[in-house]
Order: sequence, then structure tokens, then C-alpha cells
Amino acid sequence: MSGRRCIKGVSTREGTRTGTRRGSRGVVDEGAVIARVRAGEPEAYAELVRAHTSVALRAAMAFGAGADAEDVVQSAFIKAYQSLGRFREGAEFRPWLLRIVVNETRNTVRSAGRLRALAGREALLLGSEPLIPESTDPALAALADERRTQLLAALDELSEDQRQVVAYRYLLEMDEAETAEALGVARGTVKSRLHRALTRLGRLIGAKGGEEHE
Repeated sequence: MSGRRCIKGVSTREGTRTGTRRGSRGVVDEGAVIARVRAGEPEAYAELVRAHTSVALRAAMAFGAGADAEDVVQSAFIKAYQSLGRFREGAEFRPWLLRIVVNETRNTVRSAGRLRALAGREALLLGSEPLIPESTDPALAALADERRTQLLAALDELSEDQRQVVAYRYLLEMDEAETAEALGVARGTVKSRLHRALTRLGRLIGAKGGEEHE
């Protein structure tokens, strides 16, 4: 799937220039693109694939797809294409797509009989820009690695609802409204779940840090 992707007969290459204007998060007028697909122009779907492949891969990895992330995303894009007829007009495409990605990830993990892929989430975080420059004291860099490991371990101790809201808000950098749309809950529910999740994370990480210094 790397470089070149085929979705229901639509072949795309990431980075290809097109005539559609883009915003900071992808295609500006997604509604128009979806309307073109529904009207019998399947090649227009490539616009949505290019705009959302990166975040879809991050979502699959964040929810445990690991090495299967690309296959999960490929399947999710196909299912999204097949379901465009049921897509609610005026809704945001990204939260809707990510809900499909997360469901597909769960099915993949469940069918493989594996636990959540902690290594996949660690790879996701390690793939980001380093928080500490390479020139920093090695002892400080080691401390940062230790804290990241503590965070990942603590995430696994959260409830599924709490882990999801943390992943959407911070790993996938979705705002409150998008997170609510992706989870299918009210914004107030997102706030309360996130508050409980962050409170528990703080306690878990604090407890682990205390144990190590005893």
C-alpha cells in the first residue's frame, strides 16, 4: 500500500497535485467531492484518500493495528467508499472515517487473537518530532524515554472509553467536536471522559514514579 493505493478502482499516489484547493487538514470542500463520487465520478474519491491517509494510519496504529495498520486503512477506505450513500450530508468526513478505521482495527486485532499492540503506539509516538534535541544530556534523554514508557503503560490501564478519548484528542489531535462526532457521543461526554482519563493517568504515572524511587 506504500506510495500507491487503489481504492475501488481509484489509483492514487500521495502528493499528486490536483485542482482541488486544500486546507490545513485536507480537502476544503469535502461535501462537493462526495457529491461527485455519488454522481458517478469514483475517481474523485482519490481526493479524500490523499487528504486522510496519514491520520487514518495514525488512528490504526494508536488503537493497536501494529504491522497491520496499512491493511486496516485500506479496508477502512473501501468500506467508507461503499457506505458513502449513507453518509450524512453536512457531516465531517474525518470523524466518520476514523470511526470506521477504529472498528476495522478492533476487528483485525480480535480476529488475530492479539492483545492491544503497545509497540504500535510506541512506534507512533517515536515517529513524531523529538521533544528533546539529540544534543541534550543523554541522562535527560533517558529520562524522557522512561516517561514515555510510563505513559504508554498507563494508557493500557485506562478503560476503553477513556483510552479512546485520549487517543482522539491527543494522539490524533482532534478537537472536542470532532472527537464527539467520532465517538458518537455528546461534547459534554467527551469533556467528562477526558477529565476522568487525565486524572487517572496522572495518578497512575505518579504511582509508578513513586514505586521506582522507593
